Amino acid sequence: MIKNINYPINMFDLNNKVALVIGGGGYLCSEIARGYACSGANVVILDIKIKKARSVADEIYLETNRKPSYFSVDVSNKFSLQEALDNISNIHKSIDIVVNGAGINDPTPFLEIELNQWQEVMDSQITGTMLSCQVFGRKMLTQGFGSIINISSASAGPPLSKAFAYSVAKAGIKNLTMNLAREWGTKGVRVNAIRPGFFPTEWNRKNFITKEREKNILRHTPMGRYGSPQELVGAAIWLGSNASSFVTGAEIKIDGGFSCMTI
Repeated sequence: MIKNINYPINMFDLNNKVALVIGGGGYLCSEIARGYACSGANVVILDIKIKKARSVADEIYLETNRKPSYFSVDVSNKFSLQEALDNISNIHKSIDIVVNGAGINDPTPFLEIELNQWQEVMDSQITGTMLSCQVFGRKMLTQGFGSIINISSASAGPPLSKAFAYSVAKAGIKNLTMNLAREWGTKGVRVNAIRPGFFPTEWNRKNFITKEREKNILRHTPMGRYGSPQELVGAAIWLGSNASSFVTGAEIKIDGGFSCMTI
């Protein structure tokens, strides 16, 4: 019998854990960073756009009185990620959580997309996630503990129309997550993915979601609405905490039921 466990406080405790949020200046991951800070974690925001990272860090400080560190990083460049790790190591001895949430989309039709456009999506999504897992995963393996949380998508399979490059990349992230979970299962490092449904940004609404498409999306979503970034935070806290200590290789769907819908 397990004794002396204070449910749920101890299980979900992130107090003083070090949480890296890559893409933390963005729409979804900034909210995950905020949720971690509110839960007592020492947050490090990594983003290619340093002004966005700084802005989110300042907002979190005003709200929580906890000042995240922040650094610029290009996830497609291993040297940039290693440099970020070196900077973080000057502040924190260990890393408990890494959220891989960087990435872009491109709505260009298949027969029209240029190779450089395709490559930009791949570099920011699957290549960036792979390199981050190499750099920060190695650190976690040396420590003997850590939780990596990759960001998959409802488009990981079956793929979404108008997002074929993005869908291919997200399918790769799902597969990479399962591969690393298998490889590192006995080494103290857990690797899971969050699979958001539709959480549209301003860019999505402008470039991706027409009125007809919106109607189809909501009709295909049993809850009949889009998600809000705050609705990802609970899963991110759970996967980063000891409450998910026997969870690895999982893809957690947060999609309002989108993935269970057919006709």
